[in-house]
Amino acid sequence: MKQELRLFFTALQFYTRLPVPAWVGYNPDDMNKATRYLPLIGWIVGLSSGSFLLLGSYFIDISTGIILSMISSILLTGSFHEDGFADACDGFGGGWTKEKILEIMKDSRVGTYAVVGLILLLGLKFSLIKALIPNIQNQPFLVLLTLISAHALSRFKAVTMIFTHTYVRFTDDSKSKPVAEVGSRNTLFIAAIFAIIPLLILCFLLNQPAFLLVIPLLYLIKILLARYFKKWIGGYTGDCLGTTQQVCEIGFYFFTAVLWKFI
Repeated sequence: MKQELRLFFTALQFYTRLPVPAWVGYNPDDMNKATRYLPLIGWIVGLSSGSFLLLGSYFIDISTGIILSMISSILLTGSFHEDGFADACDGFGGGWTKEKILEIMKDSRVGTYAVVGLILLLGLKFSLIKALIPNIQNQPFLVLLTLISAHALSRFKAVTMIFTHTYVRFTDDSKSKPVAEVGSRNTLFIAAIFAIIPLLILCFLLNQPAFLLVIPLLYLIKILLARYFKKWIGGYTGDCLGTTQQVCEIGFYFFTAVLWKFI
């Protein structure tokens, strides 16, 4: 039990800015196993985002609530996944060979592709949530469950890429190297459980099993992204995982917003 708690705190300190107990320390060997709790980290981020959305909507309006929600998730994670998305935009947008793409993604400077990509990403996320929330605005628990499901499932899709594709940047200064070691099926199974629980509760409360269709949709998005990454660089990097999470989160909002129009 203590080992599992250590793995959870390891995930918490790597994927968020939240403090963890000093006894946790840092062990690279724990990093891959800790990915089993990445969807659970999504619960925390989704709960925070949903809470700020509800507070902002109650005291001001929906638009303010959504912006506060986005700020909350960015501050909580330190823009961890958004940074990966931005680097991927620069790398794949400005590079034409594997070596150049990897070199650009490693550069900490932000280019035009990253700026434009982030503007479009955040703008689309805002627009989709704004279209989605009015359907459940008077049911706070459903708002929380929706955002928790989005963050948990999108993070799980990033975890699956670790198990299905090859990591291509095994350099000593790579932050994602310990994460990218292929782990056990037990790790993937635990991650899947934490990913699907919020969605199952959402389906039960709404009595709408159609929401489960978002799972194959997000997996399709993951497959298409992975195929694109493999074509250009032969596999994935940490930035590709961040991109997968962000695009799958957008995919979740898009699917649920469309589904709400027909149920």
